[in-house]
Order: sequence, then structure tokens, then C-alpha cells
Amino acid sequence: MPTTTLPKPFDPALAERGLERWRQEAAGAADEEVRAWAEAYADSAEGRAVIDAVCGNSPYLGQSLTRELPFLRRALTDGFDAAFADLLRGVEADSAEERNTDRLMTTLRIAKRRAALLIALADITDRWTLEQVTGALSDIAETSVRMAANHLLRRAAEAGTLTLPEPQRPWIGSGLIVLAMGKLGARELNYSSDIDLIVLYDDAVVQTPQPDKLARTFIRIARDLVRIMDERTRDGYVFRTDLRLRPDPGATPLAVSVSAAEIYYGSVGQNWERAAMIKARPIAGDPEAGRQFLRILEPFVWRRNLDFAAIQDIHSIKRQINAHKGHREVTVNGHDIKVGRGGIREIEFFAQTQQLIFGGRDTRVRIAPTLLANKALCAVGRVPSVAVEELEEAYRFLRRVEHRIQMIDDRQTHQIPADDAGVAHLATFLGYDDVEEFRADLLSRLGRVEDRYAELFEEAPSLSGPGNLVFTGTDDDPGTVETLRGMGYRDPSRVIAVVSTWHRGRYRSTRSGRARELLTELVPTILNDLAKTPAPDEALVKFDGFLGRLPAGVGLFSLFIANPWLLALVAEIMGTAPRLAETLSRNPSLLDAVISPDFFDPLPDRAGLEAEYGRVLAGARDFEDVLTLSRRWTNDQRFRAGAHILRGITDGDRCGPFLADLADVVVPELAHRVEEEFAARHGHVPGGAWVVVAMGKLGSRQLTITSDIDLIVVYEAPPEARMSDGAKPLATNEYYIKLTQRLTNAITAPMADGRLYEVDMRLRPSGNAGPLATSLEAFTGYQAKDAWTWEHMALTRARVIGGDSQLAAKVEAAIRAVLTRPRDPDKVLWDVADMRRRIDKEFGTDNPWNLKYARGGLIDIEFTAQYLQLRHGHDHPEILSIGTATALENATAAGLLAPEVGAELVSTLTLWRRVQGFLRLTTEDTLEPGQASPTLLEGLSRAAFPEEEPAVDFAALDARIRAIAARAHAHFVALVEEPASRLPPPETNEEVKLP
Repeated sequence: MPTTTLPKPFDPALAERGLERWRQEAAGAADEEVRAWAEAYADSAEGRAVIDAVCGNSPYLGQSLTRELPFLRRALTDGFDAAFADLLRGVEADSAEERNTDRLMTTLRIAKRRAALLIALADITDRWTLEQVTGALSDIAETSVRMAANHLLRRAAEAGTLTLPEPQRPWIGSGLIVLAMGKLGARELNYSSDIDLIVLYDDAVVQTPQPDKLARTFIRIARDLVRIMDERTRDGYVFRTDLRLRPDPGATPLAVSVSAAEIYYGSVGQNWERAAMIKARPIAGDPEAGRQFLRILEPFVWRRNLDFAAIQDIHSIKRQINAHKGHREVTVNGHDIKVGRGGIREIEFFAQTQQLIFGGRDTRVRIAPTLLANKALCAVGRVPSVAVEELEEAYRFLRRVEHRIQMIDDRQTHQIPADDAGVAHLATFLGYDDVEEFRADLLSRLGRVEDRYAELFEEAPSLSGPGNLVFTGTDDDPGTVETLRGMGYRDPSRVIAVVSTWHRGRYRSTRSGRARELLTELVPTILNDLAKTPAPDEALVKFDGFLGRLPAGVGLFSLFIANPWLLALVAEIMGTAPRLAETLSRNPSLLDAVISPDFFDPLPDRAGLEAEYGRVLAGARDFEDVLTLSRRWTNDQRFRAGAHILRGITDGDRCGPFLADLADVVVPELAHRVEEEFAARHGHVPGGAWVVVAMGKLGSRQLTITSDIDLIVVYEAPPEARMSDGAKPLATNEYYIKLTQRLTNAITAPMADGRLYEVDMRLRPSGNAGPLATSLEAFTGYQAKDAWTWEHMALTRARVIGGDSQLAAKVEAAIRAVLTRPRDPDKVLWDVADMRRRIDKEFGTDNPWNLKYARGGLIDIEFTAQYLQLRHGHDHPEILSIGTATALENATAAGLLAPEVGAELVSTLTLWRRVQGFLRLTTEDTLEPGQASPTLLEGLSRAAFPEEEPAVDFAALDARIRAIAARAHAHFVALVEEPASRLPPPETNEEVKLP
């Protein structure tokens, strides 16, 4: 322990300058008595020791010391107790009738500066105990707040917004409640402490001639109160003031009505807020209203029945997950003696957690000051006396250290200096001759507190994790910030804010106490699972959105606790599959299906889908129901398919036919329902019929999770059928155009469950310039005379998926006739090469992960298959197929493609579909090389090469993909581009916009 009462100056030169400044101020003093006293004091041994101790250790106090010689003389002559009492009386007298806010602010700031100097001297010279020091700091804060509040009440009355029952005593019956919280509430302020306040107004007490402006009046009072206390002027500030302990500060105004506060604490008040309310004390405004409010809150703070689920939550108020006896990792340099391990906060929570548990039945432990609370717990047999004694000794030591840290530069910090020189300075200011002795004393106290604190939680359920995960209170826990950053979160403060929002019950899913208790247990696992995803911060935002849409939480949170794998799946979806995350957020009930035993069974075939869809629509009451149920069911099935891809049960290639079956089931049924609905108003075209033709990926049965669907509509009607036969008849062409429009609207209209599909109809004859629906006659005529080669390429993947069966056969025959007619092989070759050139010019990329447009990607392989079918379809109609892979295999079998080339193109096509299926789930856009996280790399590697061990290096995987693409590109060059380059340009070239 220190060997001297007054510390030696750490910086003798600084002490000398302080003495010189003292003598200069003394010489210039206007008051002869002050000048004589100051000179004599500097020459005395006692005075020189005090000046050296203060100026040689604290630049801030050294400045104050020489600035306040008259006040200092009174303090040292009359004694600290009498001088401080006079100071408080002077503040009250000078402020009692003050009408000018600026003058009030000046008075309070000068008083605070003088009080800080007096209290520091009383502390440094050991004239005051810890309780006197913290009590005096609390007194000057309380007096300042009370004077400011009275001033603002008078101003409000003068402005006509409040009616005060006793204008000379404005606080009486005003309804204003200013609660001191935390250290001010317990009269335990530290030297550079801020003050925590809650500003309320009792709407049943307040008298006002302007009731519609009541809230605005008290919000202004709260804002001005903070300004009076907090704003820095040339005279400094009074106290930094924090209002964030009010109910749900992110969603409530600065001043909250008592009725609103009662509702909040009665419904979603958290256990850490119960702990905070132990120290709540009315210090300004209407004292009776304040006392009444705290009486109302007693059932919230002090529960009579032991709720062990709540006890578990209480433990989480300050759980140091990595604190275990025998594992010391605390170092002196840079240690935070307030919130760090073994620090002041642990002593405070040691008392508060026990008070919350036992205070409901035993009023004797309902005491605000920390040391008195521990003694009360000991007196009723809840805490052993040896623990109380150890904690008290450590508390007094740590508070003394805290005060010296803050006195040096008047900084609101609780951290030991990070460098050795700073530690030596602090040790000297504390009176140590040997810095190592200080280090040893500090570490022994921290270790003792840590052991006692850990004993409280030996029986507590573990919130396992990699470090601190504390989301209570208003300030970010430094250990939690460090833990989250270590887990991979870029913005720990945002993470803490999001999780704190869950605990505040702002969402329907977290409003019940039981839901929040379950969530407390789940939070470490949630954060750990999300941290494994490529972008944890973005994953957390999506998970937050998911929670925000939940209708209730207890059931799902219980489900997560019982099925940890389900929570891991949800985290994986939120972090790696944005489209699935959107679906899940819109429809959280999907998770009920996930836990069904057959969710991960093989996906159903066409017959299974038809049967299930029929059962779903059986409950539809009207057309709107059909649309709603169709969307929900289809999105559910897509979600299931996506989960299968994500988990490696299937892949994008094998899943394509399932997704096509899904569209094949839903779209024709909707077309039928739309026709019925349309006919109720417009009737039918006598003898008319229509069909829906699938093109593109739907036509080739290789949809992805995010694919839109390419459709065209073809109709046929006898010449004599000019109008429909309904109440509002339409001409035949108008009838089918509007019917097609209704169908696309039914498919694409956004509803609560999202869109069914995006629909693209640009592949119809004449593209966007043509009518939405085309007659069979016009369709066949266009294909025979006007269609360009690229449109015939698109027809290789066309198939009828719904509508009249007889017309379907005619359309299929017409398409086959187009594909098998004789063609000029050179024109086909040139057109295909030219089309690819145009696409590459507009969409070309060097990124092989852009699997559609990259050279050697999907377009090159699909164009190869389409070219072969158009060129050889007349002589070898057997090669025709809507499926690209089958067409390539057919061409190989017909001897039109070298076996090794055909095999490699089919293999590469399958690879691209697997990878594309995975990327459509896991990226919003194209994957950029170098941006793949380890988690994404593993999934991507598994999707690409399922039979192999996942790649550990993205560069190697990227190089492999580029090599495969290069070979596919070489085949396209050899088959199409190189031969086309030897042909003379055609006389007329197709000037066509890309579809």
C-alpha cells in the first residue's frame, strides 16, 4: 500500500510551474488577505506538499488550484465540510429566482468547478472517506439538476404551457419527475462521472391550459435540462447528462409520460432495467409524483415469486463467459477497472443480481448503495461475510484508483493507462513509491472480485461463446465489442443495437417475457451461426427482418432450442441465400414444414406435385384465394428446393426439372382459372381455343430458383367467330390479348407472399412490337416468312404446357415443321456466330462465374446445340430436343458431333447448371472472384464437384473453372465461329435487338 498520505509529484517540473503560477496569482490577487494567505501557504511545508501533489500529478487540478485562490482559502481555512455546505447554499440562493438561463448556466458551472477542486483536495489529502467523496459529487449534481428543473418549470409557466399550483415553489404539484439513476441514484458518483436521468411527467397530475401540447412541453423541458447541464461554455460544463435509461430510448421521446412508462415496464421491461431501478431516486421536480411512480414500479422491480427463468436472464445482465477461476488473463496496462474483469461493475452486479432474486420477499435488501446492499445481503444470510469484506476492500481500492485516473485530465475514463509511463504516473498519484507494488495490489483486488463474481454463476446455465456477449444497459460492453469483432462482425456497435432491440420487445415476437428469456439463451448461438456466413453483418440484418415479421416468438424460439440444426439452417439461409431469406421472412411458417420428417426426402415428381396442388386449391373460396394459395404453395416448394441445394441434397442441374414441373402444374391451372373468371364477364369465343407455350429455361425444363418464365400464347378461332358471346363481348383478337394480359397479371402481381413468377413474353412473334397473343395462322406465317434465325433457335426449346389439347398438337406440329425445314447451312452458321458476337459485345465479361455470358459458358453451349438442330433438323429430325444436353447427345449419336466433344460439352453444361443453381441462391448478382468467403467457397466447391473434397483455395477453384470454360469456348469456336469467319458476309444481315 502507499507509504505517504500526500502523493509525490510525478512530474517535478510540472509541479514547479504550478508553484510559480500560484505565486503569480497570489501576487496579483486584489484582496490583500487572500494575497497574504496564498504567499504564506506556498511557503509552508503543508502548502508546498499540497501544491506539489496536485500540480505535479494533475494538469487539470493544477489549473483549477491557481484559478480559485479566494475559494480555496475558505476551504482550507474553514474546513472542507463547512466550505462545501456553504457552496451548496450559495448555489441554491443564487439560482432560486434566476430567470436568465445563461446566468444560471454560469452559476452552475462555476459551482461545479469549485466543488470538483474541493472534493479532489479532500480526497487526495485523505480528509474525506469514499462515501463523503461520492456523496459530495452526488450532492452538487443533484442540486444543479434541481435548480435547472425549477428554472425550466418557471419558464414553462411564464410561457403559458403549464399551470403551477405554487409558483413560488414550482416543483410542488408540477407533475415533473426527474429520476436519478445509476451512481447518482445511489449517491456514488465518480469524479468525472456523467449522470443518468429519466425525465417523466405524470399526465394525471400536470395542470396545463394547453393539453394538446403537454408532451411537447415536457420534451422541451428535458431537452433544455440536458443543455443546461451538458453544454460546454467558456466556463466548462456541469455534468455530462444521459437520458438513455428511459423506457426504450430508441423509440421514445426524451420525456415519457407516467402512463406510457407504466405500460412499458409492465409489459416489456427487461431484467437489467429492474436492476437499474434499484438505484432510482427522485431528485428534481414533483417529489410526491416521483415517489408515487416508484411505488407503482415496485411489483416490476421486486417480484415476490422466484422466477427461475428470470434468474437465468438476470445472470445474463453481466455474464463474463470466459471468466473461470484459475484462468487469469488480466493485465494492468489498459485494463478497464469499471467494466473489465474483476472491476467495479462486477461488484455492483454481485449485489444487484442477489437483490433482484431475494428482494421480492425480503425488503431489508432493497438498498441502493453497493456496499450497504452487500452488507444487507450478508445480514439476511444470502452472502458470506468474508465475501462482503473482500468486495468492500476491493471496491474502495478500485474507486480510489478510478478517481485518480479521472483527476489527471478530467477525462471520463476508467482505463488504466496503456503505457508503462502512464501506469507509473497513476501509481505515484495514488501515493506509491514502487509501481510494481501498485500492479500487485491492483491484480490481487481484480482477481479477488473475479473469483467472488464467478461463484455467483457457477450454477448458471452456460451461454457458451467465444467471449463476452452482453447486450444490457445503454453503453456497448467493451468485451462484447471485442468478441463480436473477433467473430467476424465488421460493426459490433450495430450488432449490439440490433440485439438490444430484440430484448426491448419492439417486435411482436419478443413482446412476452418468456420469448425474451428464450431469446437470451439463443443469442450466442444465433450470433455464432451467423458469423459463419460470408457477410455476418448483412446476415444479422436479414435475421432481424425475419424476427420483425414473426407473429409470435415463444413457439419458434422453443423450436430452435429443441432443434439447434434448424437454427443453423436459418442462419445459413439468412447469410448465404438472399432469395430464400426473403421467402422465409415473408412466410416464417415454412419452418414448420422444415422440421417435418419428409422435408429433406427426394423432391416429388410431377404426379406428386399435381396431387398436392389439387389438395391446396380445394380450400379456395374464390379466384383471389386461388392466387394467394398458388403463390404460397409455389414459393414453399421453391424454398424446399433451395434448401435442398443449399444442403447439397440436390443441385441446380437435377433441380431444374422439378422447378419446371412446378411451373407446368401451376401455370396451366391458373390459365384455366383465369379463363373461367374472364368468361364470366366476356363469355367465350365460339369454337375458339388457346394454348400457353413455354420457352427458354422453362421450355427446356431447366429453371433455377430465381428464373423468370418465358411464355407465348397462341390461339385459334373459326373465321365466322368474330366476337365472344358474353355480357361484354370482345373481338376475337382483343379477347385473347386481354385474356393473356389477365394471365400475366395473375402470375406477376405482387401479393403478401410475393410474386408467383416474373413473366417475359419478348419471344413472341415480332417481340415487344407484336400482340400479346398470336393466332395460329399468324404464328405459322411469321415463322415461315418473317422470323429471324435467333427466333428459330429459341423455338428449339419451345413446348406447349397448357390449354386446348387439339390446338396444342397443332402448335407442336407447327414448331416441329419450322425446325425440320431445309435451311441454307451457311446462313445458319453465319447468323448463329453473328448473334453470339452481338451478345458478347453487349454483355461480354472476363468473369467465368458469370455463367450465362462468359465465353465457354451456358450461351456458347446452348448455341452449339441450337445451331446443330437448325442445321441438321431436316436430315436428322431425331436430334431435336427441348433439352440442351439431350440435343447434344442426340447429335453425337447421329454422328454430327465428335463423341469426345459431345461428352465434354454435356459434362460442362451439367457443371454450369450445378454452379448456377447454387449461385442463384447465394449471391444477389454475379460472384466476383476474390470475394468468396470460406463458407461460400466450401458450398460453391461442393456444388461444382460434389464427388470431391471441397476446395480450400478460391484461386485454385477459379483457375479450374476458367480452364473448363476455355475448352468449351474452343469447341464453340471450332464448330461455329471459325467456320463462319471463312464465309462471305450475307447480302442482308439481321439487324435485331437482343431478346
